[in-house]
Amino acid sequence: MLPDDSFDDSNHQGSDLLLDDNGFPLHLEEEEDEGSFAADFYRCGTDWSCLVRKRDTDDTPAHDRKLKQANLFQMWGGAGGGGAKKPRLQHHQPNHANIPNPQSSSTSIANRPRVCPFYKKIPGTSFTVDAFRYGCVEGCSAYFLTHFHADHYGGLTKGWSHGPIYCTPLTARLLTLCLSVNPSFINPLELDKEHAIQGVKVTLLDANHCPGAALIHFRLPDGKCYLHTGDFRASKLMQAYPLLVNHRVNLLYLDTTYCNPRYKFPSKEDVLSFVVEITNNYLKKQPRTLVVVGAYSIGKECVYLAISKALGVKVFANASRRRILQSFGWPELSSNLCTNGKDTLLHVLPISSLRFETLKDYLKTYREKYAAVLAFRPTGWTYSEKIGNQLDLIRPISRGNVTIYGVPYSEHSSFTELQEFVQFLKPGKIIPTVNVGNATNRDKMQSHFRQWLRG
Repeated sequence: MLPDDSFDDSNHQGSDLLLDDNGFPLHLEEEEDEGSFAADFYRCGTDWSCLVRKRDTDDTPAHDRKLKQANLFQMWGGAGGGGAKKPRLQHHQPNHANIPNPQSSSTSIANRPRVCPFYKKIPGTSFTVDAFRYGCVEGCSAYFLTHFHADHYGGLTKGWSHGPIYCTPLTARLLTLCLSVNPSFINPLELDKEHAIQGVKVTLLDANHCPGAALIHFRLPDGKCYLHTGDFRASKLMQAYPLLVNHRVNLLYLDTTYCNPRYKFPSKEDVLSFVVEITNNYLKKQPRTLVVVGAYSIGKECVYLAISKALGVKVFANASRRRILQSFGWPELSSNLCTNGKDTLLHVLPISSLRFETLKDYLKTYREKYAAVLAFRPTGWTYSEKIGNQLDLIRPISRGNVTIYGVPYSEHSSFTELQEFVQFLKPGKIIPTVNVGNATNRDKMQSHFRQWLRG
């Protein structure tokens, strides 16, 4: 079994007993009729103004008619912000003569099946995206997987039998290699090629996230286009994707991991140059330095490949990671892997291992060759507004002979990159997919969306 380091750096909100794991009321997500929350949500625009009750708008100036997400949920009896009550599960009232056992009641709630949130379903189809943790989703005939990170493939096991899985070829290989999913359920789809699936034209586009990650573009028979970003880092290159240039996106499912104005990341290239520069400087001062890069099971490969190329050294990773990396089919990576940690100064460890005590213990294994450790923790969560793009201002944390640099190398879009992408795409509606478990967050994000689309 692979180490549990395959989660990406998304800051997904935790679940509540009466909410699904993404923060939406359970009973709201089950509704499918025309008057349901989901139906109204999809009909409205990004500002949700059409959902405001008449009495809220009669005496309100048009420019002030902004619907609070908390009010929206209260309308449907769901959870709002602040002092709003949590939604109650819909149970039959017990016979007064039969008082229920409190213990069995709590057990019943705990055992209740997770209900797939409406925003993981593609309207007008029987498709879901990254919805494996909900088991067999009622009415779903095709399960799409954007990429191989555990918070997206969670629920997939070798026992999966609920329906066909569609993903990129690289992700397909990882499903069989790492999870032993039955290959008969896996349908690899080549990137940049249109595929007809149950009458819907589906195209996967490079998401600039981890290896195998894809944006999924759905074009329905009626001409409507929906784009699910999964996790992605928006780039100028995406603005040249012919499919996105030539077909207006009616509904955008957006990765909002860093949808906060404080996040304005430097480019990946700038961060990689900084990492290489720091590494060269340390090796000049202490040639017996072991260089460690923290990474997920997949993701952050560009960081240690940049060091490898600059120094002309190979990369050491443990056997399970090597199997994964070799499955990518990248010659420049496979040819630079080595099996013995003593043969190279560049090592890759789980990002969770970048702790001082862990690295000190790790150094002991190689104490005959190395006297110090220089480690890099590459994630957007290390970004500091104060430092911004001035990477030279980044200061490491050192204890004894171990030095750790947190560098803002993110495989998710920054706030400014999200803005540029949305303003290029000009979608009809936007559905955030991350940090949606809090009414205040949802309201702030919708405010940003409205502002971007006005611009």
